[in-house]
Amino acid sequence: MTRFENALPRSTSPQQEIVALEALPLSEAIRSRQLSCREVMQAYLEQIERFNPAVNALVALRPAKELLAEADERDRQLARGEYLGWMHGMPQAVKDLAACTGLPTSMGSPLFAGQMARHDAIAVSRVRAAGAIFIGKSNVPEFGLGSQSYNSVFGTTGNAYAPGLCAGGSSGGAASALALRLLPVADGSDMMGSLRNPAAFNNVYGLRPSQGRVPFGPTPELFVQQLGTEGPMGRSVADVAALLRTQAGPHRAAPLALSSTADLVGPLQRDFAGARIGWLGDFNGYLPMEPGLLALCESALADFRDLGCLVEDCQPEYSMERLWNCWLVHRQWLVAGNLAAAHADPTKRALLKPEAVWEVESGLGLRAADVFRASLDRSDWYRAVEKLFERYDFLLLPSAQVFPFDARLHWPKAIAGREMDTYHRWMEVVIGATLAGIPAMSVPVGFNPSGLPMGLQIMGPAQADLAVLQLAHAHEQLTQWVRNCPPPLLNDAG
Repeated sequence: MTRFENALPRSTSPQQEIVALEALPLSEAIRSRQLSCREVMQAYLEQIERFNPAVNALVALRPAKELLAEADERDRQLARGEYLGWMHGMPQAVKDLAACTGLPTSMGSPLFAGQMARHDAIAVSRVRAAGAIFIGKSNVPEFGLGSQSYNSVFGTTGNAYAPGLCAGGSSGGAASALALRLLPVADGSDMMGSLRNPAAFNNVYGLRPSQGRVPFGPTPELFVQQLGTEGPMGRSVADVAALLRTQAGPHRAAPLALSSTADLVGPLQRDFAGARIGWLGDFNGYLPMEPGLLALCESALADFRDLGCLVEDCQPEYSMERLWNCWLVHRQWLVAGNLAAAHADPTKRALLKPEAVWEVESGLGLRAADVFRASLDRSDWYRAVEKLFERYDFLLLPSAQVFPFDARLHWPKAIAGREMDTYHRWMEVVIGATLAGIPAMSVPVGFNPSGLPMGLQIMGPAQADLAVLQLAHAHEQLTQWVRNCPPPLLNDAG
């Protein structure tokens, strides 16, 4: 038995014992001073030095000397009886789309490489106030466009389970780092599955919260941006819930943020006997799926039945092609608004990746009537989803349409023989939750014969974030995919 008693899992060294801790047990070990903040920081720095070169998940890392000095100050604060919060002294890397004072916010673009942030994003400021120590950034695709985390500034992030394969995106760096125990918990953001697809690809948990749950910004645009949201990722559902409670809550700079976090308060433990679940699958064959993926996710439905849930097939009364066209208009319009100025400058346009140029040029061709029509389509989609929730408590579907693929590919050109007509159509499975503004969490459901992970989305009604977390927690207690199946890279290292 180690000096940390039952708090730490068995491992081969004190350093590995520390990084193997989930975030909440680590937090308690720091608070009770079983572990010093210096010990924790040193353990994570050693883990990063050992494994980050294989996957390039964390970038713009600060010097170890500075980080250890900050950890020492956190220890002195504890000695004085000053406890900042549950993240006191915990290493944290911010996704490189969010501003964090003193760190670059490149967004994976050479247009902003090395640009130092002068303020914190709202969610980042709350993590800072909870006591975290920011060690660097997690890698992303350029401007977060695409579910493949590569860019010309920092390079490509590899999958924790197979470094030569894709880690997903845009929170790919965060997910790969979590899985390899380079971070205890991680922030991310999600417009088109960016908290869900990387979680599935790396066998961790990622929650896209209800729209407005986590204030977005600060940003010049306060009212139109209703696709993306920041949110939490973790190696346990309890860790995800803890980070969500830190990130969430109203803010005067975000007028559309939900006004209360009271509905997030409550135990994760819950009886699901009789809960009604609708299985969306591949929308009656509309979505192409890589062979074996749908069967793997369908096999996980037995887990929910074991929890006492009633699971049945269902479909929305809505054209999925109409939903895709609605998605294209919303996304292209927003991306064009953000990048039009760069696109207008030939020198800067030459530095944009082709997919970004396509988004902007498509968006610039839209008319006001197109955007208004898409808004009506989106409202109809929400009503179709709400009609399903009149019968079902939760909806389930895969978190992706392919397993992790070769990281040298920018995106899959075909799935099961069906050609992809855009760079992001291979992730069409995630747009439903985004356009409805509802909470959706990717939970691990196992591996294919090649040892590659996959996840399944649990979707709940608007603002039912706690209920989604509770079902995910019940599934976690039954399956324990994260604890029982660490990346082979960690096992190979002993």
